[in-house]
Amino acid sequence: MFGMELTRQTPQANWPMPGAIVALLKPITWFPPMWAYACGAISTGHGMDGRLGFIFLGVLLAGPLLCGTSQAVNDWFDRHVDAINEPDRVIPSGRMPGQWGLYISIIMSALSLVVAGLMGTFIFAAALLGLAFAWAYSAPPFRFKQNGWLGNGVVGFSYETLPWLTAATAMTGLVPEAPIWIVALLYGLGAHGILTLNDFKAIAGDKEMGIRTLPVLHGERSAALIACAVMTVAQAGVVLTLWMLGLPVYALAILFVLLLQMVCMVRFARNPVRFAVWYSAIGVGLYVTGMMITAFGLRTLVPAIS
Repeated sequence: MFGMELTRQTPQANWPMPGAIVALLKPITWFPPMWAYACGAISTGHGMDGRLGFIFLGVLLAGPLLCGTSQAVNDWFDRHVDAINEPDRVIPSGRMPGQWGLYISIIMSALSLVVAGLMGTFIFAAALLGLAFAWAYSAPPFRFKQNGWLGNGVVGFSYETLPWLTAATAMTGLVPEAPIWIVALLYGLGAHGILTLNDFKAIAGDKEMGIRTLPVLHGERSAALIACAVMTVAQAGVVLTLWMLGLPVYALAILFVLLLQMVCMVRFARNPVRFAVWYSAIGVGLYVTGMMITAFGLRTLVPAIS
């Protein structure tokens, strides 16, 4: 009976189940780039007439394809570490058997480029850059994730800046104007600080594995202050940009959102390990709210920058 049972189960073990594929791609992580994509689309001030196909492809590209690919690549190259620290994850648990984690990473990368190619040269180039970052973040010899300065910068740019710019191009069919570039880059910079919040969860484990996150490199309090400074400077840059563009109401709205974050930052900096998750829930919510406010502000500039 045992032999018959094993015979029936073996074919199943050679192929990943659909649920395992979804778990590998981690849909919950798709929100940041898809939110940035929404902000980018709104910031152009253009309607959806005649662009619905591009908008759909862009959402697919930003979330399931590029972000999903980055998650698959990361899990594949972290599978040995996860087998020790998080054995229930999809690859070490055996739900994603054999080399399928790598195969899916490659397939998703190829699909991303195909979809991006349908959307034009600029979006294809952006997708190619995003994929290069996704692989370099996790895969040797680069493994940017082993350095908190490089890794968080790459992810912030990939999750915030690139989707914003991609959406703007998908909506207009043109390379984005300078104001959109500026705010997209600033919010990508600020995301560096947001990503540092995640590094307070496993400081001891990161030290043991040689992953040089900001808390490992600079200590808990200094890393918290750096994260707060990065988020603050980036949003202050957005305030200044909106003010110089003749959008004082939107600039003041972002300033108000920033001041609320700074109040929360005081508590977070006192005990970063304890309050990192708390700040992520409140401060990050305010940060992404500011992104949408900025998008609506830029939307009013369409006659001026078109």
